[in-house]
Amino acid sequence: MINSIRGLILGLAALVVTSSFAQAAGDITAGRKVMVQCQACHGKDGLGKMTYTPNIAGQKYEYLVHALMAYKAGERRSQMMSAVTKSLSQEDIANAAAYYAAIKITVEVPQE
Repeated sequence: MINSIRGLILGLAALVVTSSFAQAAGDITAGRKVMVQCQACHGKDGLGKMTYTPNIAGQKYEYLVHALMAYKAGERRSQMMSAVTKSLSQEDIANAAAYYAAIKITVEVPQE
């Protein structure tokens, strides 16, 4: 029963993420307020503050929403992320994803 509910949640999240509604759903300004819960590990700039915390600045919106929904549903496991996502609504997730996805990053390929 629990697995089918998790599957349903992830399936619905996938539909929302791939819909045109999802593309416009995230609000960067509102995401700044949600991001307060994220910044201890990921920072305001989206750069991981600890060796085991990934950089999420400039990450794809769809990926961030999918990952956060997976943590919330228990499909992806991390004690810290599960605790943080537990209290986030779908709107909070969309807004946080929009905020971090909007951060501009530059990439420099190492020279040989």
